[in-house]
Amino acid sequence: MNRTTLSLFAGTTALAAVTGFAVLNQPATSSAHTAEAAAQLPVERTSLLCPAPSLSDIADTSYTSFTPVTKGTTNDGKAELQAATEQSADGNGSGKSSGGGKKKTAKPVLTPKAPGTPATGDTSGADGPAYVGTAEGRYAPGWTVQETTEVAAGTGRGLQGVNCTGADTDFWFPGASTAAGRTDYVHLTNPDDSAAVVDVELYGKDGQLKSTVGEGITVQPHASEPVLLSTLSEERQTDLTVHVNVRSGRVGASVQALDDKSGGDWLAASADPAGSLVLPGIPKDATDVRLIAFTPGDSDADLKVRLASPDGLITPAGNETLHVKAGLTTATDLGPVTRGEAGSIVLTPTDQSVPVVAALRVTRGKGAKQETAYIPATAPVGTRATSADNSGKGSTLSLTAPTGTAQVKVTASAGSEGGTAVSKTFTIKSGTTQDVDAPVPSGLKGTYALTVEALSGGPVYGARTLAATEEGVPGFTIQTLPDDRGTVAVPVADQDVAVLQK
Repeated sequence: MNRTTLSLFAGTTALAAVTGFAVLNQPATSSAHTAEAAAQLPVERTSLLCPAPSLSDIADTSYTSFTPVTKGTTNDGKAELQAATEQSADGNGSGKSSGGGKKKTAKPVLTPKAPGTPATGDTSGADGPAYVGTAEGRYAPGWTVQETTEVAAGTGRGLQGVNCTGADTDFWFPGASTAAGRTDYVHLTNPDDSAAVVDVELYGKDGQLKSTVGEGITVQPHASEPVLLSTLSEERQTDLTVHVNVRSGRVGASVQALDDKSGGDWLAASADPAGSLVLPGIPKDATDVRLIAFTPGDSDADLKVRLASPDGLITPAGNETLHVKAGLTTATDLGPVTRGEAGSIVLTPTDQSVPVVAALRVTRGKGAKQETAYIPATAPVGTRATSADNSGKGSTLSLTAPTGTAQVKVTASAGSEGGTAVSKTFTIKSGTTQDVDAPVPSGLKGTYALTVEALSGGPVYGARTLAATEEGVPGFTIQTLPDDRGTVAVPVADQDVAVLQK
């Protein structure tokens, strides 16, 4: 079966093992046992997959790795980001590996030197590979890698950014397209030693698009399989929801959405289907915002659409509600909804709660100087979230607290080439979005990371916009800030010899 592919990736983050072990204590003389709360301990291993960035000969790509300093870690460990190796189950499938199944080894694109300081690397041109990253020991908790690509001209020109993310078995991507002028790929990456089998389904305004090509796609071990969406169906639709369902194994997945005229970016997966969703961090100068939603269940969803502005929750005129029919992709234009102020979209059920997924397609600029980026519904910051690859002038940190006032701490790390970390504390009022005056490292040299920690109050959602204007075109990319899952609950265990007695 002839599928058009390009050797790109999906990001994948696997929180593999955790520090800490169950403590076995001698049984007390009393038979009574007091339940203790599980300890939150740092993870011991994190794995990431990053996409091969571009087919453009004039693409320039930077990689930035960062691990926040985390209490309770060991003193040892390492991290590196290395080119992925295509390898079949027996080691001889693709011809790109040799030596009886041994992986190719090459110089890592970056190797972090210590937590708390970013590490950087770069590639250029159309031959950049997908990268596999592994962090262990003190480098693992909260390890974040950002891939940022600048393309000066051509399809998808502008700034494209993606966080290298984790392997899973189910992904939803509202916001893709097979319309004329769009070139969208879904990128599947298999981090494991056995092949994965994947179904890729497309849902449009009338339901699932007919296709057998997307069924049973095999992704070889340690390989990337990008698939051009327009080869999966003859139907051309402006708004699609892509569903990646893994039959066996697991993969990382992401969608690269490129437009001939208005740039493009990576579309990360929406948060898991839920009755209420938050899509944070719309740039204040957005000239158009398009909301795309889908409900995978059998029931229709009726949603309240509200904008969390700096002054509170407001209802966009003419877009008070959104009716999403079961199994159909629904889209609506919100226009310049932020009107020069920071904003986030908050979706809640009008009555019965029905799980939905959603994303925003955001446009900045007008005419030939348009650029686009995507904001998927995302999970809250939780305990801690990190944004890598920031510059002193081109980064905007946006935070929203949709249900209750919250206090957060924002830390700017040391620079990759010098500088001292700085922290600030902010209060985000209930129902508002704020583009906060994020700290910048003193004496900054190079790039830095922003780490957001929730201190108190209601849930906080965040996003970082990275902007770089090239030849008058406002290139930008947006990454959301879900919890980094740098710690895991480890229950306390007591020795109980009673279980051995009959």
